[in-house]
Order: sequence, then structure tokens, then C-alpha cells
Amino acid sequence: MLRLKRIQAVGDGVVNSQSQYLKVENLSKYFGSFKALNDISISINEGEFVCFLGPSGCGKTTLLRCIAGLELQSSGKIFQNGKLISDLPTSQRDFGIVFQSYALFPNLSCFENIAYGLRNAAWTKVDIENRVDSLLDLVGLSDHSAKYPSQLSGGEQQRIALARAIATSPNLLLLDEPLSALDAKVRIHLRQELKKFHRSLGLTSIMVTHDQEEALSIADRIFVMDGGEIMQVGSPEEIYRHPASAFVANFIGMTNFLSGTVVDAKTIELGALQFQIKTDSFAKGDKVKIAARPESVKILRTKTKQSFEGKIVELEFLGSFVRLHISTSLLTDGNLLADLAIFEKPPSNISLGGTVNFTFSPDLLSLF
Repeated sequence: MLRLKRIQAVGDGVVNSQSQYLKVENLSKYFGSFKALNDISISINEGEFVCFLGPSGCGKTTLLRCIAGLELQSSGKIFQNGKLISDLPTSQRDFGIVFQSYALFPNLSCFENIAYGLRNAAWTKVDIENRVDSLLDLVGLSDHSAKYPSQLSGGEQQRIALARAIATSPNLLLLDEPLSALDAKVRIHLRQELKKFHRSLGLTSIMVTHDQEEALSIADRIFVMDGGEIMQVGSPEEIYRHPASAFVANFIGMTNFLSGTVVDAKTIELGALQFQIKTDSFAKGDKVKIAARPESVKILRTKTKQSFEGKIVELEFLGSFVRLHISTSLLTDGNLLADLAIFEKPPSNISLGGTVNFTFSPDLLSLF
């Protein structure tokens, strides 16, 4: 019987946030005496695209491999669609996986690479041909059926690897740094293709990446990891705008760290000035670390009662904006970074060595 690709489960791509699909409970993993994962508990909803994001060695790939059964957890449980799968072999778990290295069979054509899992699942010849042709069309490589991996570009190889991963219609797609070996332009194109495939096939997808921009652009939710632990979970905007710790603020995007003092429940003192910002979790007189994104620094045309002064020591043209490096007494180490959109008419003193007045947008600041 012909097995068609899975019917789209989420319509226009909207996630059903009430339908829990994957659950990890108190999962830990040791390699000898080294604790790679420390009591991880997470849940992922059906139809979500989530990213495990963090620096090298944070445990993100180990967590993915435990979910796949490629590593056996030291303790804890994993449930998929309500079923305990922690001790099941990899072959009995419902997932497709794409590796950073593509892992295509070099001696098999594109057609045979995609058909490999279908043959093992005892699909008929006609069904295999129909399925593989459909997948080659889906990834835009219909005319590459007879080619071998060595005849493909990196981006094309990754598309074939993706087609192979979803050939048997898994409900869960696991992606281990799938784009990191590609050049920047191809990466940008393929991450949007991944999102499109995810939505059109109604998959639940988990991607491991160390690339912040990649995670911010593609994920419904991001799990930020460090030292084998989950540091924060949230939407890309939540993670970027409201980091839960100095580590998250520093790892996600560019951040200026300033020192301030809590004046009262709604006020902080920064330098000689005061700003209105919620300080609920701090007491009066507490010393706080203030995280200010470069876009939260407002360049002013004139000096005001609420402005600081600094000297421009470096200018970086970054396409849609110019990044100013400002030497200021607010920082004892390094320079303040400020982003100025190129469509804004800059103050006349924006030049290397020029003196600049600036302030901060309080609603874009975070306190730690």
C-alpha cells in the first residue's frame, strides 16, 4: 500500500501549545566522572520547532543523542507521545535525524540514499519510487536522482540528508548542527527551507545549534544551555529582550554590561543619572549589573540633563546599521557599543574621534 507523506497537522503552522509531545524528566548523563547533563526536565509540544542553543560542551548534543537513543541516560526518563521510550533501542523510536556531516552513503545515489530506510522497512518497489520521487521534488532536487554525494554541493547534500530523514514519515525530526558546515548565504536559505518543511509536514522538530542568529530566526522556542543545565526557555523575542541571567544576555547577541545601584522599586542610578525601571527583585542600595543591547543606546543630537558623553574610538559599517564604539567613564573596561540605523540622519559629530551624547531606553535594559 502506498504510504503518503504525513498530512499537515498544524494547518498554517500554528502550534497547538496544549498538546505535549515529548517530555524529559530529571535526565542526567555521566561520562566517567564528568556530568554532561544535570537533572534536565523539559517538555516540547506537538508541532513545535525548538532549538537547543549553547556554547560548545554545554550538553546540547548529548541531550539530543539521549532523546534519539544514541546515548543511554545515566538517570531520568524520556516520554514520546505519552510512551516511555528511555530504554528503547534507537530502532524502536519514532524519529528522523540529520547530522552536521550529512552521513550520506558515498557509494549510493541520491535515490538510493533516500530509499535506504524504506527498503529496511519493507516498502514495495512502487511505493519506494513514488515516495522518493515525492521527496526529491519536495527538496527541489528532482533532477539529481542518479547523482552521487560527491557530485553535490554541501547544500544539496544536506537536502538529500533531510529527505532521507523524513522518508519513513517520522513524527519527530532531530537536527544536529545541520547547517554549520555550509557557507553563510546557503545557511540563511536552508534554515528557511527547514522551517518550511517542518510546517508543511506537521513535524515536531528539535535542532541543536551554537549559532544564535540561526536559533532566533527559526525556533518557536529556544532552550539555552550551559554546563549541562537549562539556563532559560522562551520564545526568541523573550530570550533576547528579557534574558534570565547575565550568561544568557552575554551569549545571545551583543551586550554592554554596566554597573548601577537600586534607588527604589522603580529607579536605578547609573553614573550620575537615574532611570525608571522595575527593580522588584532587588532591595534599595543593591549593586546591580545592567545589560544594555547596542540598540538600547540612543544617540542624541544635543546634550541633555539625561545624557552621557563619550568619544567615538571606532566605527563599524555593518550593512543596515553602523556600530559605534564609545569610550565613556561608565565603563572601566572596554567601550560602549551603540547601533545607529543607516536610514537615520546621524548627528553631525558622528565621526571617528568625535564627542557624542547618548542615553538609554529604560524599557530595553535588564538587571542582574
